[in-house]
Amino acid sequence: MPKLSVVVPMHNVGAFAESTLRSLANNADPDFEFLLVDDCSTDSTPWAIDRWAEEHPNARVIRHEKNMGIAQARNSGIDAAEGDFITFLDGDDWYAPGHLAQLVAAIEELGCDFARTDHVQATGTDRVIRRPPAPVRNTVMDPRDCIAPADMETMVDYPFVWAGIYRRRLFDDGGMRFATELRTAEDRLWIWRLHLKAKTFASVGLHGVFYRRGVATSLTQIKDSRQLDFIPAYDALLQDVLKDPESDRFLLKAVRTYCAMIAFHIGKAGEYEASAAQRLRHEARAALHRMPEQALEETLRTIDSTRSRLLSRLRDGRKAA
Repeated sequence: MPKLSVVVPMHNVGAFAESTLRSLANNADPDFEFLLVDDCSTDSTPWAIDRWAEEHPNARVIRHEKNMGIAQARNSGIDAAEGDFITFLDGDDWYAPGHLAQLVAAIEELGCDFARTDHVQATGTDRVIRRPPAPVRNTVMDPRDCIAPADMETMVDYPFVWAGIYRRRLFDDGGMRFATELRTAEDRLWIWRLHLKAKTFASVGLHGVFYRRGVATSLTQIKDSRQLDFIPAYDALLQDVLKDPESDRFLLKAVRTYCAMIAFHIGKAGEYEASAAQRLRHEARAALHRMPEQALEETLRTIDSTRSRLLSRLRDGRKAA
């Protein structure tokens, strides 16, 4: 049985596949398996995957007959994984040599359910280190203790699922799967659910995963209705929180984060396709009316005045400009 399973969803990343796969080779270990999930690519990605897998016996290729999205691609990798631990890498990102061995050593030493790491944001030739907003480093904590308070950046605001490593038992019995109905924002919902489910975690200062920003084919760059999937994602999150025994502890954080996401997207509405922008305003207003009223009023009272005015006008049906 392998020690670590690395799940790599890939869809039309032919321009970056070679560097991504090269970084996997620089992390190869007999105890590591690489699960390459080709989500029905139509460019050179399948060729790059097949050529690489032929040379690496610890690689397995999983193919979707139709494009199913990153959530299902990750789930397909999870379902096939045999390792004691699971981690993820997006098909256009890469690892520094030896990163995975350091990652496994860190979580084994700490003995926790999952560990989150720093990552290096790569924009062209620029490199910036981004750190998880954990209160301490290399210390085992309760994940629930790092969800609130509402007015601070916390671990649930660090949605990069690939900047971490997770014990296999979290995924047992079909648990901790990504919501396949979401084309975007699936990572944000998953991170919240992780912090509500797991018992222990830690933040470690490794800088070996590189996140490539500004890629034209990335879902972060799209301008159509897929961007609106943050709304059902946060609706699902609110339902999870409301059913949680400690809902009073987390509800204000969930509502405030939802409101921040609405304000962010409304601020970018002019960049979206006209039909998506129209849908955004309509569905965001409906979302505000679905939120628990007391928590929403507290949020509007305590956030900055710019977002408070925007959200209040949107909720009341006035022009949110």
